[in-house]
Amino acid sequence: MSDLLVASSSVTSAGWRRRDWLAAGAGLLGAGLLPGAARAQGWPDKPIRIIAAQAPGSSNDATSRALADYLSTKLGVPVVVENKPGGVGMIAAETIVRAPADGYTLLMTLHSQPAQAPALLKRLPVDPDKDIVPIAAIGVGPVPGVVHKDFPARTIQEVIAYSKKKPVNVGNYAVGSGWQLMLDQLVKDTGAQFNVVNYKGTGAMLMDLYGGQIDMGAGSLAGIGGGLKQGSVRPVVIAMGNPSSKLPGVPTWKQAGFSGSAYENLPECNMLFAKAGTPQALVDRLAQLVHSSYIESERIKSVRETLSDEDPALTGAALRAFIDRTWPTYRQLTRAAGIAAS
Repeated sequence: MSDLLVASSSVTSAGWRRRDWLAAGAGLLGAGLLPGAARAQGWPDKPIRIIAAQAPGSSNDATSRALADYLSTKLGVPVVVENKPGGVGMIAAETIVRAPADGYTLLMTLHSQPAQAPALLKRLPVDPDKDIVPIAAIGVGPVPGVVHKDFPARTIQEVIAYSKKKPVNVGNYAVGSGWQLMLDQLVKDTGAQFNVVNYKGTGAMLMDLYGGQIDMGAGSLAGIGGGLKQGSVRPVVIAMGNPSSKLPGVPTWKQAGFSGSAYENLPECNMLFAKAGTPQALVDRLAQLVHSSYIESERIKSVRETLSDEDPALTGAALRAFIDRTWPTYRQLTRAAGIAAS
């Protein structure tokens, strides 16, 4: 840089000649200061990690592993999945923030977690609005609320009526989830009584639900579908998502007679993030690969079939609009409910 400063002091009024600018550009290239698109040209040349914020047995894990398989095939490098649940998704998010912004460490999390973290945590290890960049949103399909097979209720109205006599123990797959906010609103609207038990993911919750330690829970069909087929649980409401042929006769909140932002504006999905500062060229390429995986990857198709997910992937402006619509709702309702992570 000192040579450049000396050169600048002797520049004539006519300015630098073309070869001077080319020489300066070559110096910047050696310093690694060219725009992100140029720096990203050699990517990837080593393994990529996807940090999954939920435990195995969840749609988050299944989606992460299916996408990793596809990316590995398309990019020609190993893509591995590491599960780091807990901390409202911030344990996983902190892992990618500590890594370089080079596209080699990615985050797959339920979008409700970065939406919720600022409202749930007193101290944020990661600022979801500044430290991570959304790449794509992948649907989780309908999320049914279910009861244990021996629980004496077959509709959400019967669950509410029962709870007024005896509190219902309800599993929650993540602190501050949309499911938990819906339960809180249901208490306010109906006088229902719920004891909410928080878990680090769907898998642990389902073990207690199938064993009868809790009465009720909710989750995607990736985790809860097996229990439905075996008759271990019964669906009483589609808490998130649209009516599904895999859940015949099970109403959405609206069909069951409930309306308002808690029931209508808290969708769930899995969202892929990179660290802020990752070259836009890499973000765009990964977003394109998510889209193409819907067409080309049999494993992604299988996961989506299991989830009964029929929604397109969200990227770019559509993804930004989705975040701008839903994240404020999550945070507003969380603060209003007084929910906080322990």
